[in-house]
Order: sequence, then structure tokens, then C-alpha cells
Amino acid sequence: MNSVVDKKPRLKTSAMIASIAGEGQVTRSAPFGHALVDLARSKKNVIGITADLGKYTDLHIFAKEFPERYYQMGMAEQLLMGAAAGFAHEGAQPFVTTYAVFATRRAYDFIHQTIAEDDLDVKIVCALPGLTTGYGPSHQAAEDLALMRAMPNMTVIDPCDALDIEQMVPAIAAHKGPVYARLLRGNVPAVLDEYNYKFELGKAKMLRDGNDVLIISSGIMTMRALETAKALEADKVDVAVLHVPTIKPLDAETVIREAKRTGRMVVVAENHTVIGGLGEAVGTTLISAGVSCTFKQIALPDAFLDAGALPTLHDRYGISTNVMAANIKQWLA
Repeated sequence: MNSVVDKKPRLKTSAMIASIAGEGQVTRSAPFGHALVDLARSKKNVIGITADLGKYTDLHIFAKEFPERYYQMGMAEQLLMGAAAGFAHEGAQPFVTTYAVFATRRAYDFIHQTIAEDDLDVKIVCALPGLTTGYGPSHQAAEDLALMRAMPNMTVIDPCDALDIEQMVPAIAAHKGPVYARLLRGNVPAVLDEYNYKFELGKAKMLRDGNDVLIISSGIMTMRALETAKALEADKVDVAVLHVPTIKPLDAETVIREAKRTGRMVVVAENHTVIGGLGEAVGTTLISAGVSCTFKQIALPDAFLDAGALPTLHDRYGISTNVMAANIKQWLA
């Protein structure tokens, strides 16, 4: 007897998935590359500089539009940061791209000594932040925010979606001094458009209110938090979502005000290790302000993470929508 063959198309995924968009989710292509081109048309000192990863950080769009302002340094991230410092000393405003692991681990000392110590106007914008690739510890930047938060003079940003990135680019260009920003590249989800959102450097934004739980989140975890809030509506759990795109300096005033509201459990959700990121920044802020609340963290473990397909890994490490919702329901029980 012949077996029945399932004719439905199979969803394909891989360890190096380029987008964290869900099936059917609205996306915009390469928001960073297009926003940088728009900026450079009016700001003549903007340059793009990368280490063999222009195509994989969407900087190739800038290179096509401004080939005379694009610099390819080869696979030499330490040289990349040193060159960016030199350009900044001469009046240029470099936008530097590579993968987050290569900037924050391989080139850390060069950023520290040649860029941050001199408070230079260099913008370091890095792809594959946190658990957005399944290639394993060599490419998973699970501790990048902790490393860059610890660096004096460094502003640290973790954008949520295409709109966040598009608005972030001119905002960090207007800010004088070094910036480290995480980058979602390729087809990036468009999530915040429906929330009347506007990126402001150093400001947290309340996207939705709720009486039972306050999720304080950054990066892709804001997208997950909004999905979780909608999923929990069926269980009559009222969830607020406070998006914190700027990790340093933290918008302490807004965080404290919202956490002070009685009767709400505070959950910090981040695509980063539990060590040294948004969770610890928020926790320290609340303790210092004398705020008493039930406090939980959704974050990656203090461990070297497995390799594999992203949906599997996000479930395994608790940052998928389904696992977030289940954990919050358990904590409220």
C-alpha cells in the first residue's frame, strides 16, 4: 500500500537564519542601509566602514550609493576600529559595521583605547546580536551589552524592529560621541508602526498598559513581549510593555515610575545573558530607588549556547513567545 505524501510546503530554517520575522509578518528590507543612505545625502562627513561584512550588515546599500565614502578593511576587526578612530580624528563620522561578536570580543581593546577613551564620534552598528544566529558560541553575542555597558563614554542601544532602526540612525548621528548599537539586518519585522512610536535616545516608551504584569524589554524581546501580551489576553492577564531601546544611559525615571505602580509583577525580557544587561541595569535602578516589587528575568543563561535552528533555540532558552507566556502564567499562579 502506498503511503500518503504530505503535499504542504515545509518551512525552511537554518542555523544562520537572517531574519527573526515570523511567518506572514510584515517586514522591511535592510532598514539600516537605507536609513544610512538617507542620512549621508545631507551629512557629507558620514562614511561607511566594515570588515568584509558589507553585504551581511546591509552596508552594501550605502556602498552602492556612495562608493567614494565606503571603506572595506578586510577580515581585520582591530584594524577596522583603529581606522574608524583615525577617520573620526580627521572630522569624519564613521558608521562601522561587523558582527557583534567580532566588535565586542575580538576588537574590544581597540574600541576602548582608540575610540571610547578619546570620546570619538564613531557609531558601531553590529549584526547578529544575542541569539539571532544558530551558529553557536563563535557567532552568538550573548554578552555584548554587558561588555559595552562597562565601557566609559559608550552609549548602548538595542532596537526592536525596522522603525526603531530607521529612526535610530539619524538620532545617533546627532549625538556626539561613541555609540554601540545592535543591528537587525535583512528582512526586519515592522512591529512598532501601529503604536505611534518615535525613537528618542535615552528614552523608554510605554507601548501598551496593563494592570497585572509590566514587561520591561529591549530589542527583539519587545516584539516577543507584545506577542506575549496579546496571547495572555485570552487568560485575562493584563500585560503592560515598556520598550527600552537605550540600555545606557537607562531611562531610570520612567523605569522607576512604572515599576512603582502597585500590584504589578515586573518582568525584564532581553535577548542577552542574565549577566550585565538590561535586567541587571533595571534591578540595580529599582533597588537604589527603594522600589519593592516582584521581579523576574527572561534572558539567556550564563552559558555557552547550543547551535541549531533559531525557533528551537528560542524555545530551549525561554525567549520564544510561547515559553514567555507559559512562564509568566506560572509566576502569577
